[in-house]
Amino acid sequence: MDVLIRPIVTEKMTKLGETYNRYGFIVNKRADKLQIKKAIEKMYDVTVDSVNTMRYSGKSRTRYTKTGIQRGKTASYKKAIVTLAKGEVIDFYSNI
Repeated sequence: MDVLIRPIVTEKMTKLGETYNRYGFIVNKRADKLQIKKAIEKMYDVTVDSVNTMRYSGKSRTRYTKTGIQRGKTASYKKAIVTLAKGEVIDFYSNI
């Protein structure tokens, strides 16, 4: 099971990383906090202090087009906010 799906790189998460040393990731829905902690420590070679998780349900969307009303739903996902030890940093742009 792949635990980490992708990092969250937004303005808000970048500011959290710079000020509070917290980083966000989209993770597998079945992953628990210990699995997330081990995966991040292994992948980025950092020390994780704490992991907070939250689950988001998919939202229904409606579009009005020439052919009629199109209804759909966005995907649900699980988000993890990881707090690193003091002095630790994750650089998402290092291998670009």
